[in-house]
Amino acid sequence: MRSIAIPLYIKQIIDTSSFTNEERINVIKKNYASLSNGIPEVSVVIPAYNEEDGILLTLQSLSANSTNRVVEIIVVNNNSKDNTEALVLATGIKCITEKKQGITAARNAGLAAAQGKYILNADADAIYPKEWMEQMIAPLANNENISITYGRFSFIPTGVTNRFTYFFYEYMADMLRYINKYFREEAVNVYGFNSGYRRLQGIEVEGYNHPKGANEDGWLALKLRNKGFGKLHYVTNIKALVWTTDRRIQSDGGLIKGIVKRVKRVVFKKAEAHSGL
Repeated sequence: MRSIAIPLYIKQIIDTSSFTNEERINVIKKNYASLSNGIPEVSVVIPAYNEEDGILLTLQSLSANSTNRVVEIIVVNNNSKDNTEALVLATGIKCITEKKQGITAARNAGLAAAQGKYILNADADAIYPKEWMEQMIAPLANNENISITYGRFSFIPTGVTNRFTYFFYEYMADMLRYINKYFREEAVNVYGFNSGYRRLQGIEVEGYNHPKGANEDGWLALKLRNKGFGKLHYVTNIKALVWTTDRRIQSDGGLIKGIVKRVKRVVFKKAEAHSGL
């Protein structure tokens, strides 16, 4: 069941008064040294453009994940003008540069640099629960007939919309995902900040390249499935629920305008999905 309130663990990470940047860097560095000790089985790829305000929070949550798998984290600096790169490098986490602007180019650069058997997509404004990695990878590791995993998310309010309102909005979004999964096109449910797949299969379908008008995340899911690599798998366990800021909704003009924009996007992505591949 979803939580109306933000869980304590997430609150502790996003509380900027709890840690200085130096303290966060030291925590991340210590956690990551243990997490990355060996040949990577999992590569977590994070595109970043001017993310100095939140990147350490994201890295702190990822570095604290509980898994027996060896993990590498790769941040793709997509021409940031702020201190994103310096902050990442201070933690000991790999940071590569992609000069071609855009999410598709950044995700492709991360895929090319990754060494793990599995790729996990993450974003620089999201907070990941402690068991996220394991929940997203286990279905891929245990079932060859699954090509990609995708999960749920909840919003951390940054504007006028409160958490109580988002709680109901998220349940409505869950219902829409089930409609897409069973009656429409499931690939539109896949978001780039909460999904995972096998690296070699991603390379075989040419990564995140997509036709004009489509999105890189859902199109990758379509390509993997249509190539015969297996079905899409919806991870519903609350332990995999990602918390992300609502900055994109706020940039769309608020919740109502954001809903209208997203509904149009879903319809458009459905039309694109049925017009190709």
